Amino acid sequence: MKKKMKIEGMRCGGCEGRVKRMLEALPQVDRVTASHEAGAAEVILNAEIPDEVLKKTVEDLGFFVTGIE
Repeated sequence: MKKKMKIEGMRCGGCEGRVKRMLEALPQVDRVTASHEAGAAEVILNAEIPDEVLKKTVEDLGFFVTGIE
């Protein structure tokens, strides 16, 4: 399964790394590719996870999630 998150506030590679590490710490997440230039993250899942959990994980870092597809 794959989800794409639109994220505002990532400004550099360090921001991408923080988003990637925190999302990959969730047991349902296998891999994350984040891009501050695109303002997005692609999340590869191994099990269902509520969008709200993904959103809270990213927003707890100080970023703003504007959509999840």
